[in-house]
Amino acid sequence: MSKIVETGNYKCHGGYQKIINHESSELKCKMNFAIYLPPIAEQSKVPVIYYLSGLTCTEKNFIEKSGVQRYASEHGVAIVCPDTSPRDCGIEGEEESWYFGTGASFYVDATQNKWKDHYRMYSYVTEELPNLVNDNFPVSSDKQSIFGHSMGGHGALICALKNPGKYRSVSAFAPICNPMKSTFGIKCLSGYLGEDIEQWKVGDFYIFPCFISIQKI
Repeated sequence: MSKIVETGNYKCHGGYQKIINHESSELKCKMNFAIYLPPIAEQSKVPVIYYLSGLTCTEKNFIEKSGVQRYASEHGVAIVCPDTSPRDCGIEGEEESWYFGTGASFYVDATQNKWKDHYRMYSYVTEELPNLVNDNFPVSSDKQSIFGHSMGGHGALICALKNPGKYRSVSAFAPICNPMKSTFGIKCLSGYLGEDIEQWKVGDFYIFPCFISIQKI
């Protein structure tokens, strides 16, 4: 388990808003995430909700713009916000577009040679990050939920659908539900997962439930 470094810690609505840096084994780069701990977390473990941001965002967008800390404090839940992609990996083209590469991971595990060593955000969000949070903060590992906006809403839906029972709830605000039918979605899915459209289905919420049913028949 990687060592965490606290780079920000602010008193907020009786609890603490923290910014954490760590070396990710999944993404092979340094990553930041934000975590809000409500006042009750000083006395006992609390439920945790993971929030996935949309295109171009960082770990700071939601905590700076939403005012979520007030409600997390009142209801006694922790909020975890990861970044939206690996950064500064030295991959050619990762900074060329706002909807592909940096800030635009689509929360998938890339299979293409150029991206597959770093762009493994699905595994990061569903495995490495929760393990890191569970080991270092007073949260209940059996009481976790996930939600997100836009690209993050799609990511939340995919993470929950592919892991029945892992999350107590899933919510999505204006999610990108059918990226296979959008210009930037096609660019991302083909870039990360290759030209075989069948492989894209694991990264498209609109198609994925049918894909799962067919695979089981």
